[in-house]
Amino acid sequence: MTIRPIRNETDYDAALAIVEELWDAPAGSEAADRLEVLTILIDEYESRVHPIDPPDPVEAIRFRMDQAGLTRKNVQDMTGLTRARLSEILTRQRTLTLGHIRKLSEALGIPADVLVQPYDKAG
Repeated sequence: MTIRPIRNETDYDAALAIVEELWDAPAGSEAADRLEVLTILIDEYESRVHPIDPPDPVEAIRFRMDQAGLTRKNVQDMTGLTRARLSEILTRQRTLTLGHIRKLSEALGIPADVLVQPYDKAG
């Protein structure tokens, strides 16, 4: 099998089909090496052709709270943010400051690069 660059969706689909065939290749085998190279090519193609925008910071906070089963009170206790300040952030009345980003990133495990993304404030 010759491995070549992925230039279009046809090449991409073909590469995915080969990856599926090679998925259980024994580590260290020639098939495993092909699998590794193909997954790198697929990742590069997907990043270039189908980029994923970073999540909205407020939605990331809400998602993490939901995922961890956290209430607003839990987040207040974890971050030291006041009830009013957290409410303003979650309702988009106030944008995140660097201090908010640091506290929320550390407490909720959300990467700071997600929280620094621009987002729409409420009306």
